[in-house]
Amino acid sequence: MKLPERLVERIADRIVDELTKEKIIEPEDPELFKRKIIAIFKKAEEEDRLLDEKTKEILKEKMNLLEETDLDYRTAFKAVKAKLAEEMKINVNRRERMNQIANMIRDLIMADDTVEIYEDPPVIRKKVSEVLKDAIKEEEEIERAVRAKIREYSRNILEGTPEWNILYKRIYEDELKQRGLA
Repeated sequence: MKLPERLVERIADRIVDELTKEKIIEPEDPELFKRKIIAIFKKAEEEDRLLDEKTKEILKEKMNLLEETDLDYRTAFKAVKAKLAEEMKINVNRRERMNQIANMIRDLIMADDTVEIYEDPPVIRKKVSEVLKDAIKEEEEIERAVRAKIREYSRNILEGTPEWNILYKRIYEDELKQRGLA
């Protein structure tokens, strides 16, 4: 799951601020701890990128099979990606992926000797999950706004086409700028 860098920084700031303010944890160096949280997001993003790459490689190798069976590329992509994700233990569902990331952050907190812990792991995970759920809502809001703007065009642009992808990226960037995330 690719999140804008500024949104990831905002999420990390909120996690550190809220856990510290509520006396759930106390990191020796809050800035260093924030960078560790950002690193978790980057690792998750890299895993997602690798998953997409492997999916594309498999489909490229099996392109003749797709043509023989008249199977839609998007349908095949989703099926192959789901199978690979299961093997790699990566959730493709956005909310479930955030749950995985919340667990990674909780595990980081529990293992980090530079963080003083004042609450039980379930309390830590719950607070981290709340921050991540808010971030998902914001990301979904941005995506809905982008899709709505694309639908407003006078002609119908099919999703997945190069034109749609270019338009989506451009409008997405504009939406991020409007929200101070780019």
